[in-house]
Amino acid sequence: MVMTMQRTFIALTLAASLVGIGAAQAQEHGAPVPPPQKWSFSGPFGKYDEAQLQRGFKIYKEVCSACHSMSLLSFRNLAEPGGPGFSEAQAAAVAADYKIKDLDDKGEPIERPGRPADYFPSPFPNALAAAAANGGTAPPDFSTIAKARTYERGFPWFLIDIVTQYQEQGPDYIHALLNGYEDAPKDFALPPGGNYNKYFPGHSIAMPKPLSDGQVTYDDGSPQTVDQYGKDVAAFLMWAAEPHMIARKRIGFQVMIFLLVLAGLTYFTKKKVWSAVH
Repeated sequence: MVMTMQRTFIALTLAASLVGIGAAQAQEHGAPVPPPQKWSFSGPFGKYDEAQLQRGFKIYKEVCSACHSMSLLSFRNLAEPGGPGFSEAQAAAVAADYKIKDLDDKGEPIERPGRPADYFPSPFPNALAAAAANGGTAPPDFSTIAKARTYERGFPWFLIDIVTQYQEQGPDYIHALLNGYEDAPKDFALPPGGNYNKYFPGHSIAMPKPLSDGQVTYDDGSPQTVDQYGKDVAAFLMWAAEPHMIARKRIGFQVMIFLLVLAGLTYFTKKKVWSAVH
């Protein structure tokens, strides 16, 4: 029995190692692994940095919103707890800067200023128009992109991630992508209209480099570099994908405490009930 368990353990260890090696080789022949960044929202007790979210929103509004929609996020979310920390008046002012297509009382199409309950509008009327304006490829929606984009971390990291609750692959990838634009190697056949990015799968990306140092002005003295821009907009997109993450973590911690207390009460109740049985 012991020998069987030992053999099973060795087999599982070898299998996990082979999976890790295979993932590493696949990553080596494709895009390199994005370097991990330090995020305020990492870990079971992490939370969003309001100032960083506000800077990230500024980047989205001034740069990204020209091509990328964010259709699942409404303006009023900006004023909700755990987010960028906007007041309701500030969120309403942001909404008023956008033109929303609507219908009047007669059913005629109109454009009106945005309201807090409205969702962020798309810069294009439809997907075909978006693709036509961007070389045949429609820019992806940014609502959940920080949760949708990921990469293989390999063995043993995927085991460690279970314990540490590591879920920052998306922001790491977004930051790396924005900082990964380079001149294509001489032996790389870059297709027409493509841009070389070492972190993008296949290395050819349709989106030109969107950010450069000093492009977006910060009022809080933060560095105005592509590296900082990448961190800020990645953090904002993580919040956009999971705006209630802080509440989820708090409730999860409360549930864990409840279960521990319940387990203790159950144990002592069982001990009391069966104490007279010999």
